[in-house]
Amino acid sequence: MSLFGASGHGKVILDILQSTGQSVDVVYDDYPKQPSLLEVPIVPASTLDSVKIDSLILSIGNNKVRKRLAKKLNVTFANAIHPSAILSKHIAIGEGTVVMAGVKVNPDAVIGKHCILNTGAIVEHDCKIGDFAHLSPGVALAGNVTVGEGTHVGIGSCVIQGITIGKWVTIGAGAVIIKDVPDYAVVVGNPGKIIKYNLQDE
Repeated sequence: MSLFGASGHGKVILDILQSTGQSVDVVYDDYPKQPSLLEVPIVPASTLDSVKIDSLILSIGNNKVRKRLAKKLNVTFANAIHPSAILSKHIAIGEGTVVMAGVKVNPDAVIGKHCILNTGAIVEHDCKIGDFAHLSPGVALAGNVTVGEGTHVGIGSCVIQGITIGKWVTIGAGAVIIKDVPDYAVVVGNPGKIIKYNLQDE
């Protein structure tokens, strides 16, 4: 097992893997700033082309960068799921997705590829999370919520049942979402209000 990305986010994923007894051989990074991460060696990402990798997790928090690398790298992508996460057996989780401590996912939820379900996030029944999305710590999605590709839901945000959030949306920390959100919108506050739109360059 290998990781790509030696940031703080990578440290959390590495800790999850180590806590479940999985061996991580190396962490790749474009610009290594230290020799190791939790005692695992960090090497330049440029060496990826010269080695055979059994499985890899993109341990990068930036949703657009994860998407770009997922398309570029011809490897098998693995998942990391913290042992304290409570996951219904009636869910689907795509490759490359990471599920952190205290996450709860209820029946018939569908989680896409290369998503981040961060510490303590709650995904209720029948939710659909698009590829490359990130639910920050403490996010709570009620039932039947849809979150589009690449969307980042900020720490402590809440979304009421039945809401659809578009692709590449940014939901600010602590926002309360009570109506649908269009693609690329940036939403803050309680109740959530659109303040601008992200660039459509994903």
